[in-house]
Amino acid sequence: MPHVQVGEIRLFYVEEGQGEAVVFIPGLGGDHYLWHRQLPAFAHRFRAIAIDNRGAGQSDKPDVPYTIEQMADDVAGLLEGLGIDRAHIVGASMGGFIAQMFALRHPHRVNRLILCCTSFGGPNMIPMPPETLAVLMNRTGDPETDLRRLWAVSVTERFLREHPEALEAYVAWRRAHPQPLYAYQRQLAAAMAFNLEARVHEIQAPTLIAHGVEDRVVPVENARRLHARIASSRLVLFPEAGHLFFIEQAEAFNRVAIAFLQGEEALA
Repeated sequence: MPHVQVGEIRLFYVEEGQGEAVVFIPGLGGDHYLWHRQLPAFAHRFRAIAIDNRGAGQSDKPDVPYTIEQMADDVAGLLEGLGIDRAHIVGASMGGFIAQMFALRHPHRVNRLILCCTSFGGPNMIPMPPETLAVLMNRTGDPETDLRRLWAVSVTERFLREHPEALEAYVAWRRAHPQPLYAYQRQLAAAMAFNLEARVHEIQAPTLIAHGVEDRVVPVENARRLHARIASSRLVLFPEAGHLFFIEQAEAFNRVAIAFLQGEEALA
């Protein structure tokens, strides 16, 4: 199985394709499967790599405090282990926290940056609705129950109704690759402590900020606030899509993201 030793832990990753490296970073509780609708499309043009963050998937899950800084350094360690000097970085939600931190801690390793459904954190981000917060805070530890509750707030009702097979495939994956409750809580604590509002303007890499208009986890106004603070950024919003817009509208997102990474101006 593909693992890289980074410090005291082993990180799991998958990869497809050849060319410039693109690293995909999942969000809270997620693993590389989050990007299953991206990897095949990106692999036609890039070396597409998706990581399991510490505490999730098939990476090690130490029962010690985690930080976003630490997880950003994990990504740097992955690149080092794979012999990659620079890469495009794509992060979603908490993965977007990690991507921002990576861009600040390891700027020489970033080509272009894509921030999906994320924020700069801290007290001035737009908070999630109470019903979403309840879902995130009250995990049962049962992978199927928790994932079904999460998807109820992470995608639009229309997508749930029209594509039940997407949820069922994800449930089957999560049953086979559960996350221990303690590891989820370690990740959650790291995410809750994240705050880059005062530094996010230092990001120099060309940045695409992508967000679903109907996001009920990280409200879309957070994308606008990120865009206002990162001078080198572009903002693309996906209507009729929720937090997992890159699953709901994978073809549209892939087209926009690949064009951006190739330096093309046309994003629609």
